Amino acid sequence: METPQRFSLFRYAAPHMFYPLAGKMAPWFLAIAGVLTLIGLYLGFFVAPTDAVQGEVYRVIFIHVPAAWMSMFVYLVMAFWSAVGVVFNTRLSAMMAQALAPTGAMFCFVALWTGALWGRPTWGAYWVWDARLTSQLLLLFLYFGFIALTRAIEDPRRADRAGAILSLVGALNVPVIYFSVKWWNTLHQGASVSLTKAPSMATTMLWSMLVMALAAWAYTIAVTLWRVRSLILERERHTEWVGEVLDAAGERA
Repeated sequence: METPQRFSLFRYAAPHMFYPLAGKMAPWFLAIAGVLTLIGLYLGFFVAPTDAVQGEVYRVIFIHVPAAWMSMFVYLVMAFWSAVGVVFNTRLSAMMAQALAPTGAMFCFVALWTGALWGRPTWGAYWVWDARLTSQLLLLFLYFGFIALTRAIEDPRRADRAGAILSLVGALNVPVIYFSVKWWNTLHQGASVSLTKAPSMATTMLWSMLVMALAAWAYTIAVTLWRVRSLILERERHTEWVGEVLDAAGERA
């Protein structure tokens, strides 16, 4: 009589176990992201009231703020996986960090771009060397640096270690971005949502922003899972199980 295997998350730390699991989860998260995006955009652009001070231009907040949040959160998650990889020497951790980086860079660029579009009618300028904007721009350069560094080094182990050091050091910039509006007298407005204060915006506005943030999270998970599957195949291409996967894919095609 066979003894049933106990479920354990640690077994999915092995690339060959995580690969099929990621393939099953990614479409679900992409579908969730699509539904939440439609709900969030509808609430933000058709239900939320017009702002009394900024008029309709404020609606860029429903894209700008979730993108800015994600640009910081993704970098911290990237640093977390880098730390796990350094401490436990796990191959999948470094691949997760590298799979997250392009999406984090995309959100960082969107935050800067929409911020510029928002800044022109409200501040009178697309860009100022404000503490918040400058530290956010530095975050974009950190993403680019991480991607370039990990792809420039041919030895995967050395690339993982170099990327981990950069992501861990660069994570120090994230609290600087978040607290910059408190530490310095900046042009940028304060935090839109605070855990210690009641929201200062209409409930519909707040919910629209939170739904868009959840959509961004779901999208990030979906594309990261797909991207890490590609990295697994590339790193494990000399193993027998990858050969079987590629053969099966070739037969289906």
